[in-house]
Amino acid sequence: MAAGLRRALRALLLQPSYTPLVAACLCLAEGGVNLWVIRRVPYTEIDWKAYMEEVEGFANGTLDYTQLKGDTGPLVYPAGFVYIFLGLYYVTGRGADLRLAQHLFAGLYLLNLLLVFRIYCRANKVPPYVFFFMCCASYRIHSIFVLRLFNDPVAMAILFLAINLFLEEHWSWGCFFFSLAVSVKMNILLFAPGLLFLLLQRFGLLGSIPKLCICALLQVVLGLPFLLVNPVGYLTRSFDLGRQFQFKWTVNWRFLPEEVFQNRAFHAMLLLAHLTGLGLFAVHRWHRSKESILALLKDPAERKHTSPPLTVNNIIFVLFSSNFLGVCCSRSLHYQFYVWYFHTLPYLLWCTPTSKLAHMPKVLLLGVIELCWNTYPSTVCSSLSLHICHGLVLLQLWYGTAPSPAPHTPSPSRRPTAVSKKAQ
Repeated sequence: MAAGLRRALRALLLQPSYTPLVAACLCLAEGGVNLWVIRRVPYTEIDWKAYMEEVEGFANGTLDYTQLKGDTGPLVYPAGFVYIFLGLYYVTGRGADLRLAQHLFAGLYLLNLLLVFRIYCRANKVPPYVFFFMCCASYRIHSIFVLRLFNDPVAMAILFLAINLFLEEHWSWGCFFFSLAVSVKMNILLFAPGLLFLLLQRFGLLGSIPKLCICALLQVVLGLPFLLVNPVGYLTRSFDLGRQFQFKWTVNWRFLPEEVFQNRAFHAMLLLAHLTGLGLFAVHRWHRSKESILALLKDPAERKHTSPPLTVNNIIFVLFSSNFLGVCCSRSLHYQFYVWYFHTLPYLLWCTPTSKLAHMPKVLLLGVIELCWNTYPSTVCSSLSLHICHGLVLLQLWYGTAPSPAPHTPSPSRRPTAVSKKAQ
């Protein structure tokens, strides 16, 4: 009896097939945890008031994006942010009902978690015990959702909806929601190189153009009221790729002198590292066909070697690793940016073959990353530790997903066949 119970418990914790059961239990528990956090932990004002001031300007008829401002500075997010937070502005009584806003973000937390768990159920890779660390152990993630009310979780929830649609082969709808997520915050573009690769592999260049047009058209439609008034102002404010970050908030580069952190040459070096990493992963880890990667530009039916069909894990791996490479090379990571990749870490660590002894180092790696993000203000030690952990994740992704060597077929012997004396 006891032995059978131990076997059942072991299977429940280690077998990915039990993920739906564990996910259901954790979602119920997380509902209680979020309510407890809202009631017992004081709310901290950081950006919510500024968000409400920015969308209030739009509600009052201001369409010049350069004139939309809050107490922390000008509006720097695309138009989708304005529409979503305008809805929150009205629902919460012009942003005054903070408790209602917190409960709405608690609902967003649970929706995001359901979308993430659905991805992991389809992947069937990660042992269920890891999800206890993903859910209950992260103070920072609960804080980002229900104590800070940032826009980052909104963008990520829409992104995970898009990924679920990609997994179901609804590529057009997936591209629509991917673009909608980009319109809330630009960090979603870190997934874009992976998505472009998947579209080319699935449809070829000509077949990908309609999907890319969906992404572009939605951006135009959402931004149209502002583009008609001040197109340059809208584009430079909402898609400012060269924006400088404040050194005091950086989590990942605290060990550098501030003048290096702000140096454009350093930014260019990070961009080069990012592009190099994407190129290496695209050629050697994402691309599995015998043909050149340029064959992806052809229609799938015209390729010499038929590309392997896109599996669930192909899609997840390409998208998650694309985003992670961008996070590793970011010019700065602020505390709310943790949500950009937090829910992808279990997959990135356990998508590679894992022996019994390797579980503990991977859990330890999750713990150290969490500790780095919970260190406030960041220190030289926490920043260096975060980079070391990111480097270890990248190494195990690179070596753990290397293509298997082709089976070697022995060449026929060149020695002449022995001839009997009688035949001679």
